[in-house]
Amino acid sequence: MKRALPGTLYGLLAEFETPTEVVRAAEAAHADGYRRMEAYSPFPVEGLNEAVGFPKDRVAAVCLVGGLLGLLTAYALQYWINVISYPVNIAGRPFHSWPSFIVVSFELTILFGGISAVVGMLAMNGFPMPYHPLFAVPEFSQASRDRFFLCIEAADPRFDPRKTREFLDGLKPREVLEVPN
Repeated sequence: MKRALPGTLYGLLAEFETPTEVVRAAEAAHADGYRRMEAYSPFPVEGLNEAVGFPKDRVAAVCLVGGLLGLLTAYALQYWINVISYPVNIAGRPFHSWPSFIVVSFELTILFGGISAVVGMLAMNGFPMPYHPLFAVPEFSQASRDRFFLCIEAADPRFDPRKTREFLDGLKPREVLEVPN
């Protein structure tokens, strides 16, 4: 991930008054080739994730892999204990009695899947992040109340401070703000 140098610009932040305006602005920015951008709103806005160009949810895939890893771990552990390490003949049942492995395998599948979902979500969201450059912009506090913001990051390959500002001004925001790094 490309990081801006200290003392430089993190990006440009455009402020909008309605969710429709920010969705249109995000669609226009994505169509113009900007890929490193983020939208902020006080409530979920339908279509905003797609307009910004977010990839489809990958947490489900991480959860599936974690669950399968839990299943394999539980089954392998029980097989190793009951067949290889400490085989005990109980009532004539075979050492590899897979029906008796189901409960523990199910439980570890759920445990590993849940833990991997939480860890994967935190990692994909970049948490923990106690500070973000947007916090230095006083107007950004309105993002949790009644304003909608679109930030195009300076790390974007198409980012040019002058051209990007002109592009954002053409989208008719309330104002365009510089975000220091």
